[in-house]
Amino acid sequence: MKTKQDILQGTLDLIVLKTLDTLGPQHGYGIAQRVQQVSDGLLFLNQGTLYPALIRLEQKGWLSSEYGPSDNNRKARFYALTRQGKKQLLSELEQWELTVSLMSKLLEAK
Repeated sequence: MKTKQDILQGTLDLIVLKTLDTLGPQHGYGIAQRVQQVSDGLLFLNQGTLYPALIRLEQKGWLSSEYGPSDNNRKARFYALTRQGKKQLLSELEQWELTVSLMSKLLEAK
């Protein structure tokens, strides 16, 4: 039985950065839809979580944004990775792999 999961603390930046790296510029709804699709519906990013994160990542210089028309021809804010954001993504991926390795060792210890 599938149940929706809360986002693991500290992973939201990585999820957003990787999604934009994969898809290119997207609006918030597109990011949320992609995360839900890739996670087979197990992870849902609500607006109260996602939009403050997008603003924070833009303030850090990891994302840029501009307004453009969405698929249904409404005005939407599209977010894209900056050069600094791509560097941060690599750093976040490295840190995630270290975390996964550490947790695997701890959980497999006898």
